Amino acid sequence: MVTTIIVIAVIAVLIFMCVGIYNNLVSLRNNREQAFADIDVQLQQRFDLIPNLTRTVAGYAAHEKSVLENITMARTTGMNAKTIEEKIEADNMLTSALSGLRITVEAYPDLKANENFLQLQEELADIENKLAAVRRFFNSVTRDYNTAVQTFPAVIFAGMFGFHKEAMYEISAAERATVSKAPEVKF
Repeated sequence: MVTTIIVIAVIAVLIFMCVGIYNNLVSLRNNREQAFADIDVQLQQRFDLIPNLTRTVAGYAAHEKSVLENITMARTTGMNAKTIEEKIEADNMLTSALSGLRITVEAYPDLKANENFLQLQEELADIENKLAAVRRFFNSVTRDYNTAVQTFPAVIFAGMFGFHKEAMYEISAAERATVSKAPEVKF
């Protein structure tokens, strides 16, 4: 009788432990999805701003058609992306295209002085700063989730319940090469 009670108690403890681990993994996965939803909001604001920005630039730099087409294509790709991985890839593509725009703008002093363009540029800079913050938060909750999925004893149950390591929000290889180069200073 005492052994039966001990066995039942051990089984109950194991069941409660499994339920706790499962609930923790679900909570961490939901936090990651919520963090990406915050990124989605900022991306949508950036997508909404881009048509105004490209129209303003187009008026000044009509022959820079390829830069504007790249931005438009990247925006469309981003708006059509469904998975987190597709959205990350599309965002990297748009970030790269916007970098091309910044280079183009340097060649047009009148555009840099245009009040409408300056306002759009300020809004874009604000959105980029917010995007950087929510990307850091996304990576933080992704790290927490990945740690929980990969540590003992959760690793035993994670695979059984379909939890697996998720990707971080990283910049593209092309951007990484650009960022890792030392800036060129000219006087």
